[in-house]
Amino acid sequence: MKYADGGALLVAVLKELGIDTVFGIVSVHNLPLVEAVDRELRFVPVRHEASAVNAADAYGRARGSIGCALTSTGTGAGNAAGSLIEALASGTSVLHVTGQVESAYLGSGRGFIHETKDQLGMLTAVSAHAATVGSADEAGRVLRAAARAALASPGGPASVEWPIDLQYAAQTDAVVEAPETVVPVSELGAAAELLSAARCPLIWAGGGATDARTELAALVEATGAGLLTSNSGRGAVPEDHPQVIGNFATTPAVRALLADADLLLTVGTHFRSNETADYGLRLPAAHVQIDIDRAALGRVYPVAHALHGDAAAALGALLPHARRADPDWTRRVTTVRTDVRAALHDSIGPQAAICDALRAALPRDAVVARDVTIPSSSWGNRLLEMYDPKANVFPRGGGIGQGLGMGIGAALAAPERPTVVIAGDGGLAVHLGELLTLAQERPRLTLLVFNDGGYGVLRNMQDRYADRRSGVDLTTPDFELLARACRLPYLRIADADHAAPVIQEAVGSDGPVLVEVDLAALGPMKNPFTPPVKIPGT
Repeated sequence: MKYADGGALLVAVLKELGIDTVFGIVSVHNLPLVEAVDRELRFVPVRHEASAVNAADAYGRARGSIGCALTSTGTGAGNAAGSLIEALASGTSVLHVTGQVESAYLGSGRGFIHETKDQLGMLTAVSAHAATVGSADEAGRVLRAAARAALASPGGPASVEWPIDLQYAAQTDAVVEAPETVVPVSELGAAAELLSAARCPLIWAGGGATDARTELAALVEATGAGLLTSNSGRGAVPEDHPQVIGNFATTPAVRALLADADLLLTVGTHFRSNETADYGLRLPAAHVQIDIDRAALGRVYPVAHALHGDAAAALGALLPHARRADPDWTRRVTTVRTDVRAALHDSIGPQAAICDALRAALPRDAVVARDVTIPSSSWGNRLLEMYDPKANVFPRGGGIGQGLGMGIGAALAAPERPTVVIAGDGGLAVHLGELLTLAQERPRLTLLVFNDGGYGVLRNMQDRYADRRSGVDLTTPDFELLARACRLPYLRIADADHAAPVIQEAVGSDGPVLVEVDLAALGPMKNPFTPPVKIPGT
């Protein structure tokens, strides 16, 4: 197959992948690619390269597939690095295509415009896969290999740098079908015996379980087990299921369940520090771990039986060996589920009204994108129910400022359903320019900005552990004036009674709405939130 230039070839590959929207910033070193995408697909001109990757990341998450970001070379590619780290931490599928200087000058160190030292080395460090297009005859192969790497398990971002002269050149392309690879499940027998003998079982689902939803739900039903989740595993079984305890592993009631369980089956979770009390959480000795990443098996917690393989295959093979738990155990699970939610609902005080109003206003498949901020970390990642993993979008690597870009990507991935972004004023300021992208593209997106005049999490830590504040109190804009300047509708929540009508109006809109949550007027949580990190000497 012949193509006039690299842009036409890129569009053909993106169509093969089912991608209809691409996020990026136009540059002299990616112009043929942007022009072709804008001509035949949808190009969304974000205001920062990091947001391009965040938006592509969330586009793929919301679709359960892959997204694409286009950036320039040098500084442009460097700007994208932080968001590539996020996609790498979460194992999400992003095809990142960046420019490169003319191939004749590549690596020469002459200071050619946009040139940087060892860009491929930088991309390799922050991507699951990185490659250079070396000729106009290999670009299609390089792009498809990158997409396969991004979509593989455990996956992650794949970066391709493409010299500008080779982008303008006529392309020769031959599609080569890659063989499917299946990781067989190992060591099943002993684990099956342990499952069949269990009378007080628990299951813990991580992000690796979200592609095995049918099998996981069947095993939960067959055993009567309680289901814990990491943040990444939320929605693998809808969270209104009575056996789904969810992302509450470190609460006292769930610690007590773990202490009494005679089996813990973990599926595709990597036991992040913030979800295990810095690995201080104690797990049962009868621990069966399933993971497609062999290195993850036993890396954090000892395992009695490690099953290396695909989660759906492993759970399907275990299902015939399932036996019902003791009925008193299943009743205890449902009681704990209710109790931990009630305790959190009570502790967040007036913000509980916002959580309740969101769940009442949103359809079950609506995307909720959360930045790293107090409302997300305290209740958005736990109490606000998720029913589908594709609706659960948040920065798993823990970096602030990514929520709005992610929300824009998710909203454009599924324009028929509303998207909500939960952001703090401090995080939003990191990429405030994306308000202009929001105003320009006009997706069906409600941006909830929780305004407490700074970095609330760090402020709470300093108020609790230090004798003064440092770097946490920030000047914030008048959000009503800011919304007006961006030609965005504006609403405000200053009382718990405002939550339901304001959120209902915003979510019911067919375009973007900025909703300011005035936390000074709304009132504080009963217990100020501090992150689950250790402070020496406290």
